[in-house]
Amino acid sequence: MTIKLSTAALPAIAATATTPGYDRAGLTAGIVHFGVGNFHRAHQAVYLDDLFATGEGHDWAIVGAGVREADEAMRLKLMEQNWLTTVVEQEAESSSARVTGVMIDYLQPGDSAAVIASLTDPAVRIVSLTITEGGYYINPASQAFDPKHPDIVYDAEHIAAPRTAFGLILAGLLARRALGIAPFTVMSCDNIPGNGHVTQNAVAGLAALLDPALADWVNANVAFPNGMVDRITPATSDRERTLLANSFGIEDNWPVFCERFRQWVLEDNFPSGRPALEKVGVQFVPDVAPYEHMKIRILNGGHATIAYPAGLLDIHFVHEAMEDAQVRAFLAKVEREEIIPVVPPVPDTNLDEYFALCETRFANPKIGDTIRRLALDGSNRQPKFIVPSALDRAKAGQSVTGLALVSALWCRYCYGTTDSGAVIEPNDPSWDRLTAQSRLAKDNPSQWLAMADIYGDLAQNAAFAAAFATALNALWAHGTRHTLDLYLNDTL
Repeated sequence: MTIKLSTAALPAIAATATTPGYDRAGLTAGIVHFGVGNFHRAHQAVYLDDLFATGEGHDWAIVGAGVREADEAMRLKLMEQNWLTTVVEQEAESSSARVTGVMIDYLQPGDSAAVIASLTDPAVRIVSLTITEGGYYINPASQAFDPKHPDIVYDAEHIAAPRTAFGLILAGLLARRALGIAPFTVMSCDNIPGNGHVTQNAVAGLAALLDPALADWVNANVAFPNGMVDRITPATSDRERTLLANSFGIEDNWPVFCERFRQWVLEDNFPSGRPALEKVGVQFVPDVAPYEHMKIRILNGGHATIAYPAGLLDIHFVHEAMEDAQVRAFLAKVEREEIIPVVPPVPDTNLDEYFALCETRFANPKIGDTIRRLALDGSNRQPKFIVPSALDRAKAGQSVTGLALVSALWCRYCYGTTDSGAVIEPNDPSWDRLTAQSRLAKDNPSQWLAMADIYGDLAQNAAFAAAFATALNALWAHGTRHTLDLYLNDTL
């Protein structure tokens, strides 16, 4: 027998899961959050839930917002259960469930008037975002904001009723300025180097299309703190819903499963105030860059390193990839020989120990994270997770054999079939383009590196181009297993 998640059911659910240790009726909105996906609900919402349970911060509840049609499905599912979410933290030896209650409303996607009204509320002092790496309208190679994107052009022409998160943020800032209300702080929670700077470039870049003086005002008056976020959080499927029902007796429309580990490092730049998150484990530091470089290159770069060989070998789950001795050895060699040596020092952190922790996290058999999720959106992730390390090494005249092989494996994956001949379904917003380039590259590897928006200056590096061509030719001639062997034996 299961219990359907709702406010009324919380006393019964408390028998198997931790429930909100505060009166949700007393919460008031302080944050509008764009992108109410799994990661947000496993990360930012959990930290706030911890804080609210101490009796503090009850004026920092979340109002959700979305800009995609797909966001409406999430909104309706959460509305059925009074905006509650079950978060299941899983480790190899144990699992635990908690119900978080920090979200008190979710605005209907497409209702720009309602979103702008919420953003104009003086009580809202932070606007946060989890809109994925590809949602910032930036050129992958240059990391520069793209003011010519059709979505941005539309918003510039319809700023009273915009469609993007950045258009809505700018409209909210304009409304507050007109009313004499101090600007809110804009806080990105996405896996992007310098995510605060990138977000600022997007908002100010859109503002410049309306009026250069408005862009100057944004840059001078709105805070965009940088932050590093981390928690492995797979997508939700019927597998997770069934596990929740069977293990904890809870029926949740959209539960979140994640690892127990979590980390959040933030620059303390919140002129209009912020919740006291340092009391629940958030690190506030003067400069996030060392932490984000470590995480993006070692952890996210590690995910990218195992995703494509595992995908080509028809491995489904991430922990299964880590059980494959060859794939795990490939990860360790690339990390220790090519990625970790070009990661700048991090305060009070041993990088080798950090990588060992990543290995343990990847190998967690309870998470159910999939190789397909890691392989998703390579056109946006490779330029952030792999290309920077390769470029640093290439510029220094150091070996790029392993990182070139990672790129070659991505190219081979985008051909659309595994080594066994199984079809790989589209797994990137630019899948058609990637598939076409991969097919050209089969006979002419330089065609893959010709995607200058992804590879930038790295494509012009002769050593990387040669290593990439050697790796891709080996993959087509010998397959993934044999090519990995060549690399592991230093004969590629």
